[in-house]
Amino acid sequence: MTTFSDDFDGARLDPEVWVPHYLPQWSSRAESAAVYELAGSELRLTIPREQGLWCAGEHEPPLRVSGIQSGVFSGEVGSTVGQHAYRDGLVVREFQPRLWGWTPRYGRLEVRARMDLTPRSMASVWMIGIEDEPERAGEINLFEIFGDAVEDGIVAVGSGIKPLRDPALTDGFGTTRMAIDIAEPHVYAADWRPGRVDFSVDGEHVKTVAQAPDYPMLMIVAVFDFPAHEAAEQHAGHVPQLAVDYVRGGPLD
Repeated sequence: MTTFSDDFDGARLDPEVWVPHYLPQWSSRAESAAVYELAGSELRLTIPREQGLWCAGEHEPPLRVSGIQSGVFSGEVGSTVGQHAYRDGLVVREFQPRLWGWTPRYGRLEVRARMDLTPRSMASVWMIGIEDEPERAGEINLFEIFGDAVEDGIVAVGSGIKPLRDPALTDGFGTTRMAIDIAEPHVYAADWRPGRVDFSVDGEHVKTVAQAPDYPMLMIVAVFDFPAHEAAEQHAGHVPQLAVDYVRGGPLD
């Protein structure tokens, strides 16, 4: 695996690595554009109050999202060829030319991140198969944290494997309760080997999943807002944020 590192110190995202959109093939580049800034040596993704829905009228429950990803491709408009489809039969709305920015196969995956969430929002960093073949579609989730999973200093941190359309994988995703403050930066990592992925937070082993995707994957970094959540009105004025200090990848020892 080639060593990769992005500390977000520049004036803009590297266009040869990052696509500043969330799954634009199912929406469009205009309607899936991330709201972000690079400041203080961080990538800061936010969802301002005026931001519209992603795939309005199609995705249920309704959501808003700011996300970037390290690669993209799709088939022609009207085809079903595209990554990370959220339901069967979904068709491409806008063709996406192929870009493989950072697509590792095995190695250490690591991000240092903090977040500002309420019960109606969520933040996550995960890898998805590049889906150049439909079954190469599994997921390695470094973290998935919902704002309503934070209580009295204890956080349910989701991580693990999701098979999606990969018949060789089974569900290996779950949450681990941890005494961490998500408003402060923490290091979320996955050591990805053939047949096994080890997950950790701040160097502390969280779990081992005894299976692993065996194809190149790209990374998605995103923050979400759920306007239909029961606590939506109470937190309507809040702007969710996911701030990433760095993304790193490299060979395992």
